[in-house]
Amino acid sequence: MTTETMKPARSAQATMPLVRAEGVRKSFGNNEVLKGIDLTVESGEVVCLIGASGSGKSTFLRCVNHLEKIDGGLLWVGDRVVGYRLKGTKLHEQSHNEICADRTDIGMVFQHFNLFPHMTVLENLMEAPLRVLKQRKEEVRRRAVELLEKVGLQDKAKAYPRHLSGGQQQRVAIARALCMQPKLMLFDEPTSALDPELVGEVLRVMKDLARSGMTMIVVTHEMGFARDVADRVVFMHDGRIIEDGPAERVINNPEHERTRAFLSAVL
Repeated sequence: MTTETMKPARSAQATMPLVRAEGVRKSFGNNEVLKGIDLTVESGEVVCLIGASGSGKSTFLRCVNHLEKIDGGLLWVGDRVVGYRLKGTKLHEQSHNEICADRTDIGMVFQHFNLFPHMTVLENLMEAPLRVLKQRKEEVRRRAVELLEKVGLQDKAKAYPRHLSGGQQQRVAIARALCMQPKLMLFDEPTSALDPELVGEVLRVMKDLARSGMTMIVVTHEMGFARDVADRVVFMHDGRIIEDGPAERVINNPEHERTRAFLSAVL
């Protein structure tokens, strides 16, 4: 992505969306995966991204967290341009350390749990706040214990990941992300690797998190969850946003033919 001159950011930060994408493009070789994504997410809003595999949903999430570098357009989280620093009206690419610092404001939960196998559940939660944020051990431990209670795993603090079910591991992964006190949570199909009987326990934790006011972008095939919890549902197809609207309207009465075809196949 080339450095470019841009308009100054709006001064009234309170009126700014927490996430704002303008014309975001991303390619892998000759394969253009994102073809000009325009999307805003307000603070406290829950947005579910739906669509067939390969439509660009997960790639977009990874761009928000700068795990992938965009090739065109602009992405903001709060008043910061993802991957860049704004100096005057010029964009300057961030250093690796600056990117990592910004990423601490964003929690991400993946399909696979990515827990440290050699650490206990409690140690998994405490590792990043201690090493990255340099917070006091007593404060971090207190917050970690509270979060384990919140996800119903207070009795598993001393257990190792191998002793937990998939649903329990994913709940630990959510608690671990929350231990960094993020302002935005990203979920990339967090139940897709789980046995069907374990899906509900993870969705319950996510529903509670949504009710608490956390801003969330969720890639999911769980249409019931999207209908019940999301403020908006965004349908993506072939790297573009085809439909965006209130969850109940998009799922129950989609306007676009492609959205209707997708939902008829998954519901």
